[in-house]
Amino acid sequence: MTGALVALAACSSGGGDGGGSTPDDLDAKAKVSITVGDYPTADKPDERAAFDKRVDAFEAANPNITVKPVAETWDAQTFQAKLAGGTLPTVMGVSLTYSHELIANGQVPDMTPYLEELDMVKDLNPLALDKVKDADGKIYAIPTGLFSVGLAYNREIFTKAGLDPDKPPTTWDEVRADAKIIHDKVPGVAGYAQLTTNNTGGWMLTTMTYSKGGAVQDDAGKKAVMGDATVESLQALHDMRWTDDSMGSQFLYDQEAARQAFAAGKIGMILQAPDIYFTIVTQYHFDKTKFGQTALPQSNGENGTLTGGTLKLFNVKATPNQLLAATKWIKFYEFDKYYDKDVAIADAKTNDASGSPVGLPSLPPVSDEVNNRYLEWIKPYINVPLGHFTGYTSSKLPLIPEPVTGTQQTYAALDPVVQKVLTDKNVDIQKTVDDANKTVDGIIAQASR
Repeated sequence: MTGALVALAACSSGGGDGGGSTPDDLDAKAKVSITVGDYPTADKPDERAAFDKRVDAFEAANPNITVKPVAETWDAQTFQAKLAGGTLPTVMGVSLTYSHELIANGQVPDMTPYLEELDMVKDLNPLALDKVKDADGKIYAIPTGLFSVGLAYNREIFTKAGLDPDKPPTTWDEVRADAKIIHDKVPGVAGYAQLTTNNTGGWMLTTMTYSKGGAVQDDAGKKAVMGDATVESLQALHDMRWTDDSMGSQFLYDQEAARQAFAAGKIGMILQAPDIYFTIVTQYHFDKTKFGQTALPQSNGENGTLTGGTLKLFNVKATPNQLLAATKWIKFYEFDKYYDKDVAIADAKTNDASGSPVGLPSLPPVSDEVNNRYLEWIKPYINVPLGHFTGYTSSKLPLIPEPVTGTQQTYAALDPVVQKVLTDKNVDIQKTVDDANKTVDGIIAQASR
């Protein structure tokens, strides 16, 4: 996917409106305290210790800034209430799908002055940056953790089933055939599994719809447009579930549960971005030689795959000096390795020594030029079996953004659609899709008020 990769290329302690500030309003040396989310939980002592070490280094370099880590992480079910209640940290990671909604609702500050003050704009991935801008070109967040969806598969299971792990499926017909072979020849394994809960069912149904040439909403996010491609996607799941019996017996997977089952060797294939590799290798000690990642299977030609990511959300109630400090933290924590060769190499060495992936394929949050320089710096320390990602990294599939309006609400509304197809053999798929269009139209109307 080299060409495509390049193409996409707690309350805050103060009040006030950071949105209209300019560099002239800032005092870079002012004493300031910020809260930063995504602090590793106590059951992950090594990750927490590494985070603490980074905080210490940042505070040593910025003695006027106090960083208070909090374990607040994005959760689709609680995010909106916490955002409205003002109980989020000064900065934290949330899904990129919220960008249009947050900007339109005035729930995020204009971060352009702070990014310009730190000379960051030119080095960020320009197309990703477009996702967090308004019509006037103002920037409201920092995109990180970018991804595109592909097909993750267990190479060992493929071998046991008599399939070639170096030739994973490229079409949905091939996915169905391979899933059936796995079911027949490898007992206790679901040939193919599907995410279905906590908004992931709608997320992956959208991805399948894209792969078959369709869409969930029109480009402007004004209308639900699920049609033949969504019907075909649900029919494919229905056939694997009810005709082939190749999807096992678990049909209520969210991201974490699916990754845990994959790591346990209970799933042959599942739609995922490459970051599944990090989770299953570091948390569940999955044998990395068994992992494979290829491009999203297609039908009706080569249509594309869903792309998205994480944005760093800044609290609109933070003061200008807090927003500048929080931007400095994100530049340090997320981007330092792209600017400093010594930091890049030290980070790669540390990750390699701890067993964490180095060089995991992804969509870079920085420009192509900056990313290529970084990859050259860390080349000697790459420990990911890149040959097992060839189908993914060589793909030229178009990258299609997530639905524009009420994205997470749309995904939540589509979860039960997928669940119904997998639990009701006699489901009327066309009627289910027609009803889903009406529901999504209602979500769009509500979001547009």
